[in-house]
Parts: sequence; structure tokens; C-alpha cells
Amino acid sequence: MNGNSVGTFENKDRNWLVDQFNSGHTIRGAYTGTDGLWNRKDAFRVEENCFKWGYGLPKNIAKRNVFVSYYHNDDQLKRQEFDNLFGDLIINQSVMLDEINGENSDDYIHRLINQGYMRDTTILAVLLGPITKCRMHVDWEIGGALNRRVGDRYAGLLGIRLPSHPDYGLGTTYNIANYSERFMANINSGYAVVIDWTENRKVFQDAIELAFSRRSESDKIVNASIARLTRNLCK
Repeated sequence: MNGNSVGTFENKDRNWLVDQFNSGHTIRGAYTGTDGLWNRKDAFRVEENCFKWGYGLPKNIAKRNVFVSYYHNDDQLKRQEFDNLFGDLIINQSVMLDEINGENSDDYIHRLINQGYMRDTTILAVLLGPITKCRMHVDWEIGGALNRRVGDRYAGLLGIRLPSHPDYGLGTTYNIANYSERFMANINSGYAVVIDWTENRKVFQDAIELAFSRRSESDKIVNASIARLTRNLCK
């Protein structure tokens, strides 16, 4: 590990880990920070014949197809930090800055499907900043993800409140004025999962899995009854 990348690796079982530890090697975890560089975590230790390391590790499970929705003008930096922290834990389906434009919601969603962005999405992750609530394209993306006709499935809905969001740090308190009508309706119904911005990879993965599991509760989705925005409600 040289700070920018890690070398090729193989999956190793616990017996290998025990052998390496007993041979005097120090075993550490590694993670990427918000800057995209690799960092070493604390060394593993043995207590009561068990390995412990003092922090949660993501599970070795299937990666979910995640579409990240956000307000490009204000939150591009946080989007990049998101990719640096969690990019290896998901399959990124997202539209990057200025990659697709659309004059209306149907045209925009049509392009997302035809160009392969939203067709296989299983989780829509919304980076919630202070004015994400009134951005037209974010509303279209949420509406598309919660429409079974878009991807032949419903996507789970995960909101990540950025430090700039007025409700950041308030836990399960939600001020209705700080969310779009569509997103707030799915908070109230119990379909949406909401967390505060985190750099903890296990916390993020657990939130993704919770949002994925709620796809089985599609009767809680509130979508068709809410008209899509036809303009940005604030600047």
C-alpha cells in the first residue's frame, strides 16, 4: 500500500490470519479517506483467543447497484468524497456532472434508462443538502427510482443528510420544510431510510442493506400521487 493504491490481493481465511499473526506479523485494516488516499487502521490484537481491532469492518457481501442523486452545483465536493469513501462497496450507476440533460422529466428519465444508468438501480442514495429539496432533477430521479416501470423494480431509498443540511445531527427528527414533498412522504410512510453523513464504511453499508431490505415493503412507497416538479423551486 503506497497511499494511492493497494496491490493485487487474494481472499485469505482465518487460518492464514492466525498463521501470519503467530509468525510475528502485524495485521492491519486499510481504508480510503475522503481524499481518496489509502490509510492504515489500528493493528489487530488478540483478546480471549479472538481477533479484535476496535472498529467495524464492512461485510463481504454482494454490492448493490446505487444511483447517487444530488445537487451538482452545491454538493459536488461531497459527492467526490462519497466516491472516495464508499466507491468500492457499491456498483455506481450514477450520472456525473453535466453528463445528461433533459428538458422534461419523461425525457430525462427515458435517457437514464436507455443509457443504462437507472435500469439496474436497486438503491437511490440522495445526498441531502440545504436546497436539495427544491431541485427539479433530484425530484425526477427519486420519482424514477420509485416507479416500477422505470427499472422493472422498485429501488430502495436512502437519504444522507450532509453537514450542511438543517436537520443534520437531529436523529429521527425531521422538519418537513427541509425535505421535498416526495422524499418527506416516504419518510413518513416508513419506506425511506435516512442517516447523517458518515465516514464509517460499516455504518454506510448497513444503511444500504436496510434500504435494500425495504424494497419488500413497496406498499409503503408514495410516488404516483405526487406531481413531479416542473421547475427548480429555489436557486
